[in-house]
Amino acid sequence: MKPLSARPRGRAPGTLASTGTRVRGTPSPGDTIGEVAPAARGIVVGMEWLNYHHLLYFWTVARYGSVVRASRELRLAQPTISGQVRRLEEVIGEKLFERVGRGLVLTSVGRTVFRYADEIFAIGRDLMGTLKGQGSTRPLRFTVGVSDALPKALVQKLLAPAFQIGRPIYLVCREDRVVEDFMSELAGQELDLVLADRPIGPGTRSHAYNHLLGECGTTFLAGAKLARRLRKGFPRSLDDAPCLLPSAHATIRRMLDQWFESNRVRPGLVAEFDDSALMYAFGEEGQGFFPAPTVFEDEFRRRYNVEVAGRLKNVRQQFYAISVDQRLHHPAVAAVVTKARQDVFARGGRPAS
Repeated sequence: MKPLSARPRGRAPGTLASTGTRVRGTPSPGDTIGEVAPAARGIVVGMEWLNYHHLLYFWTVARYGSVVRASRELRLAQPTISGQVRRLEEVIGEKLFERVGRGLVLTSVGRTVFRYADEIFAIGRDLMGTLKGQGSTRPLRFTVGVSDALPKALVQKLLAPAFQIGRPIYLVCREDRVVEDFMSELAGQELDLVLADRPIGPGTRSHAYNHLLGECGTTFLAGAKLARRLRKGFPRSLDDAPCLLPSAHATIRRMLDQWFESNRVRPGLVAEFDDSALMYAFGEEGQGFFPAPTVFEDEFRRRYNVEVAGRLKNVRQQFYAISVDQRLHHPAVAAVVTKARQDVFARGGRPAS
């Protein structure tokens, strides 16, 4: 990297590498480092500089999915845009796109860069609006990874406090993966929070903190006719009864398998599911009994028109929020964790009625 005091040949003064903004004249796609005011040199020495023109071209290509559409939007030649994106990749040292068929798809690094670029340009628009006296209307982005083992009704209940923090939010939910699959995105700050049915173990490479939201027992629910039959003589009545269970990777499945074995109960397994919502839909149609967190028992009864077949107080389900911060700085994350502990699980896992 050239010294900050040096001026690259053929480049006009007044270009700031950190913003790509020329004080005088028209911006050029190749602008990088120009003159820095003497008073500022002591502050910026040692900083890594980013050309925001390059970042803008990358962001536009990522938004529209092709260089062709980006060139129309920016009114620049396609080779110019392609060259500047390649230059950004050289500076970063990583590929940002990979070609799939005729289209361009972001790599994992590209997704991280795109998220930051999205925030940077949103802040820029917000700044211009503020300077024009319009005030800030930009919602706070809140990106959450949701383990596929968690009931959707529970997730909705846990995330609801995020919409009550006193400012608009933009919620993005990533779903249907096991908790470990979210760790790279969490470490790369592509996610603000992961909701899971178990903590991340010490063997995980990613640096993350487990925040226990609460715990509760397990309730077996079923259609009205089956539930009435199972309540008589529970839990022996579960022998050979039609049963719907989560798939083997879910923590509750392993706990129930152990409970069935230790109590010598042999239900008739009809189906197992990766998608808990599908399991509840089958249960609603009377295909079998299924487990649910006791603390959400009343919610499940209302949503799925089912009744309680029996409760297992000692089969305890735990729920975690996983973040990269030990202290919860994101206001939506703090609201989710605080509300879950103070309200949702405050009764110690007992149903409301």
